[in-house]
Amino acid sequence: MSNPVTPPEPKRRTKVILGVLVLASLLATLVIAALLADVVKKQSEAKEPYFQAVELTDTTVDPAIWGKNFPIQYEMYKKTADMEPTEHGGSNPTKREATANDPRTTVAAQEVDREPRLRKLWDGYAFAVDYREARGHEYMLTDQRLTRRVQEFDQPGACINCHASTYTVFKDEGGGDLMKGFDAINHQKYLDITDKFEHPIACIDCHDPKTMALRVTKPAFMNGIKSLKASEGIKDYDVNKDATPSEMRSYVCAQCHVEYYFKGEGNTLHFPWSKGLNIEQEYADSTSHVDWVHARTGMPGLKAQHPDFETWSQGIHAKAGVSCADCHMPYKRQGAAKVSDHQVRSPMLDVNSSCQTCHKADEKEMKERVSNIQNNFLKTMDATYTAVDELIDDIEAAQKAGVAEDRLEAARLYQRKASFYLDYSESENSNGFHAPAYSQQILADATNAARQGQLALQGKKTEPAPVPLSEEGKKAYEKKLKAAAEKKAKADANASEKSPATAQTPKLPASLTPSATPSKKG
Repeated sequence: MSNPVTPPEPKRRTKVILGVLVLASLLATLVIAALLADVVKKQSEAKEPYFQAVELTDTTVDPAIWGKNFPIQYEMYKKTADMEPTEHGGSNPTKREATANDPRTTVAAQEVDREPRLRKLWDGYAFAVDYREARGHEYMLTDQRLTRRVQEFDQPGACINCHASTYTVFKDEGGGDLMKGFDAINHQKYLDITDKFEHPIACIDCHDPKTMALRVTKPAFMNGIKSLKASEGIKDYDVNKDATPSEMRSYVCAQCHVEYYFKGEGNTLHFPWSKGLNIEQEYADSTSHVDWVHARTGMPGLKAQHPDFETWSQGIHAKAGVSCADCHMPYKRQGAAKVSDHQVRSPMLDVNSSCQTCHKADEKEMKERVSNIQNNFLKTMDATYTAVDELIDDIEAAQKAGVAEDRLEAARLYQRKASFYLDYSESENSNGFHAPAYSQQILADATNAARQGQLALQGKKTEPAPVPLSEEGKKAYEKKLKAAAEKKAKADANASEKSPATAQTPKLPASLTPSATPSKKG
C-alpha cells in the first residue's frame, strides 16, 4: 500500500503568505480609510468651527443662547466667576455677612483697607469710601450696583458703559441709533437706568452674530479711536471698517479697559485721546474736567480709571504686535478647533498658553521675571505715595497758617498732577508689567510733582510750571467748590448740634520756614 500524496511545502507556504498579504492589505485599507475620514472630519470642523443649534440675531443678548452654538467658549466664559489670586493681582475672595441692601456673601478684598493712603488721596470722593479689587467679568454689573459708591452717592448713567452689555439697550434707547442711545443713557442718573441692563459684558458686545467677526459696539471707543487717529492725520476713521483683525483683538478689550472721564453737563463718556495715548497727552486733554474737590486741600481733583490699553500701548508687547487677547485669552486646541480662552484672566494663571508660545524659558523663570518687574514697581509706588501724602499734609497746614493764595493755587495744581499720575499707576491692572520703564517714569513724574508742590508752598522756583485748568475747567472747578462748600456747611451744622467745635492752632510743617511764609492776603 502506497503513502498518500502531500502538496509540496513551497506551495503551502505561498498560499499562507498570499493570505497574510490579503489580510494586511485589507487592514491597511481600513486604517487609511479611517484616517482619511478623520482628516476630512477635522478639516470640516476647522472650516466650520461651530454647529448652529439656534439662530443668533442682532438682538440676542443672553450669552446662554449663544452658548448653544458655542458651548466650549460659553463654558470658559462662565469661569470668569472664578476668583483666583496671583502674587500681586487676581482677586482674593473675602467673606461677608449678607444684608438687606447687599446680598453678597463673597466679595473682593477692600483696596482702601490694604492701602489706607488711598482714602487720603481721594478724600471727599466716593472712591475713598469703597474701592475693591477687580473681579472677573461675571461680577462687573453686580459689583457696580452694590458698591457704596453707587448706593450712597449720586452717579451718572455713563457709569454703566463699562459694566454691562450695552449694545441692544443703546439701540433701543436711540430708536435704532446706537449713538443717540449712548447719549440718552449718559444724561440720566445711574439708579434710573441700571435696571434696563440684564447682563455683564456679553458675546454680542464683541462679536457680529452672523459672521462671528470681532466688532466694536461701545460708542465711547468709536469716538475715542477716531479722535486718536485724527491726531495722527487719519481722517474719518471707522474702527469696524478700518482696523485689522490683529488690532481688533485689542480694541474689543479697549472698549472698557481705558482711562476716561465724563465730559460736560451731559456727562458724556469721553476717552481723552485727542492728543495721543501717553499719560502726558491724556492729562493735557483733561484740563477742562474736575471730578471733585479734595476735602483737605481744595484741589481740583482728576480721578484716573483703569488705563490698561494705554499703558500696554507704550510697552514692548504692543510694539511686537502682541494683542491683549494673545495673553489674556490665549488660543487653545479643542479637537481640530483653535479657540480663544474666554475665561479672560491673568496670564500668570496659565503661563504655558499665554507666555510660552513665544518665550522659551520655563514657567518658574517666567513668573520670576514678572514678579521682579512688579516688585520694583510697587517699591517705587510706595515712595510716591509718601511724597503725595506729605504734600497733602503741607497744603492743609499751609491753608490754616495763612500762606499766600498764589502759592496754594500752584501747590494744588501740582497735587492734581501728582494725584492723577499716582492714581493712574494704582488703577492700571498690571502693576507695571504692561510697560515697565514707562510705568516707572509715571511714578517718578508723580513724585516730582509732589515735591514741586512743596517748593511752591515755600515760594521757591518750580519747574516745570503746573499745568493750569482751561477756562472751562475753571468754571467746572468753581461749580464743584460751591457744591463742596454747601455740603461742608451742612455737615458742620449737623456736627455742631451733636458737639461743640474744638478750636485748633494751626502748625506749619518743617518744610515751611517762617521766612518763606508771607502773611495772608487781604
